[in-house]
Formats: sequence, structure tokens, C-alpha cells
Amino acid sequence: MICPHCTATVTKKRAKKTKLGYLTFFCPECHSIFNERTGTPFNYLEFPTDIVLLAVVWRLRYKLGLRDVVFLERGFTFTHEAIRDWEARFASLLTDQLCTKRRGQARRSWYVDETYINVHGKWCYLYRAIDHEGNLGDSMLSEKRNMEAAQRFFKQAVAVVDHVPDQVTTDGQSSYPRAIRETTGSNVQHRTSKYRGNRLEQDHRGIKQRYYPMRGFGTFEAAARFCCAFDE
Repeated sequence: MICPHCTATVTKKRAKKTKLGYLTFFCPECHSIFNERTGTPFNYLEFPTDIVLLAVVWRLRYKLGLRDVVFLERGFTFTHEAIRDWEARFASLLTDQLCTKRRGQARRSWYVDETYINVHGKWCYLYRAIDHEGNLGDSMLSEKRNMEAAQRFFKQAVAVVDHVPDQVTTDGQSSYPRAIRETTGSNVQHRTSKYRGNRLEQDHRGIKQRYYPMRGFGTFEAAARFCCAFDE
């Protein structure tokens, strides 16, 4: 294992393990002792990494409050504030990993629309794109619904999906035609139909049903992190 302190490749595995059962190593170059989690975001956690990530996934995916997740993890004792901290620290890591894993999987026919999300008593806009098979293209929370937000979303979606769509279907919102033309090119066919967008309207129900019991979000950063992680 590579030493996280001096990047030496010659390290020795020790017989002693950490309290959580992780292997420990000794570096003969810098004479430091480290374990499998040293140098990672999970270092110094008092609980196993898989338990922490499982708690975050349950919190994001299912209609569970912070205190509900505490009671699901049998054999481990932690508070709901620990769940809140883990979500803030590790939700974005899960999002990045899942986003990288699905890169290039979305098809070339996109359905794009935005839905309302309540953030501290103010309506924000969650831009979402799926393909004709229901696969996620991308999602982005914005405080405003305008040309700049639409352009930023399409640029981000193209970068995530890793290709330009052949066809984009929207509900006719005025900022979409120019945003599509300037970010994806003039060869992309743009269709406007409120009926063809029913596929995405139904798909919005997932995030809507998940966030309603939370009665909105306290900050825009927390909302953006949660919505993107849920979609992934």
C-alpha cells in the first residue's frame, strides 16, 4: 500500500488492526504508521465506512428522518446530528462516484423540464433531464429560472452525459430555444409539447415525494446537495 504521508511504495503490513478491524501499515521511509482509511475523507470516523455510507444512502433514498435512520442501524449507537454531518460530508462523494459511473449511458433524445423546490420559504427551480428510456441525464438546482440558468444546465448536462443530444423536448419555456442552440449547436432538434413532456412530469414525482415530508430545505447548498444526490 502506498504511504499517504511520503508516497513511498514500499510499506509493511502490521499484524495489529484498528478497533474497527482495518489493516495498519508501517512506512520504513518516513517511519509513520497508518491504516487503510488514512488520507481519505473517512479517516478518524468512529464507525465503519460501510455503515456510514449505508446511513447516508438510506437518508437520501427513503422517506426517513434523521432520527429514523438512527434506529435502523442496530448494533451501533450514534445521534441524528451525526447523520446530518455525514450527509453534508459524504453525499457529494456518492454523487460524484455515481455520476462518473453512468457517464455516456444516457441516449440522444432528451426530455428537459424544471420543477419547484422550496428552500427556506423561497421557490427555487430544479432543472432535470432524462432520455426516452427514463435514464437520468443530469439535474441542477437554480435560484432563478432564466436564460443564464438554462445555459448553465445544458452545459453541465452535456459535460456529464459526454455527448450532445440529437433531440430535446421541452414544455416551451421561452429561454430554452436559445439556450439549446448556443450550448448544443444548431443541429439539435428542439421540440415543444406539454404532452410529450408527461414522461418527465411523472419522473418529477420521485424528488417531490421524497422532499415533501422534510417541509423544504433550510439552505440552498443543502437543497442542491440533496436533490442531486437523490437523482443519482
